[in-house]
Amino acid sequence: MSAQIRIGILGAANIAPMALTKPAEENAEVVVAAVAARDLSRAQTFATKHGIARVHESYEALIADPDLDAVYNPLPNGLHGRWTRAALAAGKHVLCEKPFTANAAEAREIAELAGQSDRVVMEAFHYRYHPLALRVEEIIASGELGKLKRVETAMCFPLPKFSDIRYNYSLAGGATMDAGCYAVHMARTFGGGTPEVVSAQAKLRDPQIDRAMTAELRFADGHTGRVRCSMWSSDLLRISARVVGDNGELGVLNPVLPQMFHRLSVRSADGKRTERFPRRATYAYQLDAFAAAVLRGEPVKTPPADAIENMTVIDAIYRAAGLPLRQPS
Repeated sequence: MSAQIRIGILGAANIAPMALTKPAEENAEVVVAAVAARDLSRAQTFATKHGIARVHESYEALIADPDLDAVYNPLPNGLHGRWTRAALAAGKHVLCEKPFTANAAEAREIAELAGQSDRVVMEAFHYRYHPLALRVEEIIASGELGKLKRVETAMCFPLPKFSDIRYNYSLAGGATMDAGCYAVHMARTFGGGTPEVVSAQAKLRDPQIDRAMTAELRFADGHTGRVRCSMWSSDLLRISARVVGDNGELGVLNPVLPQMFHRLSVRSADGKRTERFPRRATYAYQLDAFAAAVLRGEPVKTPPADAIENMTVIDAIYRAAGLPLRQPS
């Protein structure tokens, strides 16, 4: 492979400019070389706007393009597994948007395929690559907070357009999938493991789709946790993490998109302090990590094995709330 990765985008998704095309402009190792969409004219418009040289008439044609090294998969949740599977079969590396698949069983299937290949498959939990998240891990590991007692995370944002695909069960939608996957991932990252789901309560958009969810967790080391997520509830906007130990606690405002605004506050025997971090986008750090993995074999923080753990907790939350698991589209 050359010193650059040539990536193709599956779908002219709204997230693609923020997650890929813009950070690629500052990354000499990445070229966004192609795009495909169900609507060819939409793909052409997207390509013109973002300076993408090649437009394919179908997802299959993009994946088969021999000039592409990798595929970015921002399709609806229920399609993630199908097209990641197809990209792997074509020998492509994959950067797949979260949630990785529709459920844990599908995540295990994709992980097995990835393990049988020499391709990089990475779930796009971009916050995980930012210095803020790395610093929170460092503080917890240092013992400054003492033995962990409680971890609480939240990802709530307003999405009042109920016709949005994120409310569509046939596309593996629901608040726990689209917002909760972040809250679950942060709880696992900062809690130091994959927890048991003790209970969960959903607020429903319809009998199969949650518009909000709260779940209580228990970790193997004895500490507890809570995840809250919402796409429509009284919690219009809440993006946060709180970690409590027997010697102190820390709180993070907006750990998901710290480039927009953030605050890390720590209280311990060392006193009180606030820490700030670079405004460089989480997505730029994520793309750095993907390029390093593809070009130099460096490990990633969100591999398929991690995705299995996250989807396992999401499945358990749905079961505890009395809702059906999401299924591949």
